[in-house]
Amino acid sequence: MPPSHASRRRQKSPPPGETGQEALYLRFLSEKQVRVAVKLRDGEVVSGWIEYFDDRMIRLTREGKPNLFIYKNQIRTITEVARRGDESRRRNARKAGESQARTAAASGTGNGANGDSQ
Repeated sequence: MPPSHASRRRQKSPPPGETGQEALYLRFLSEKQVRVAVKLRDGEVVSGWIEYFDDRMIRLTREGKPNLFIYKNQIRTITEVARRGDESRRRNARKAGESQARTAAASGTGNGANGDSQ
């Protein structure tokens, strides 16, 4: 027999359709002039930076090519594109970290994080 209070349970409401996070993210991309790759519903990918946006479209500014006004309902994804300097800095930092770890392991001066106690 079901509990008598079961009929009084509140039904969960669906999540809100609009959280405002899209506008905050697009504002960030626009203000910082972050390069993005925009994949459209037809599979075409265009890149540039978002100069302007509103509730229905974005303006993608491209170097050496015409600017594009793209309706949001035609966008599949927007992906940040790593800048050349950022990518090489990340790669160099990762190599430096790996090199330091190898040097510490070879000299026996590790911090004991690998489970060895000295």
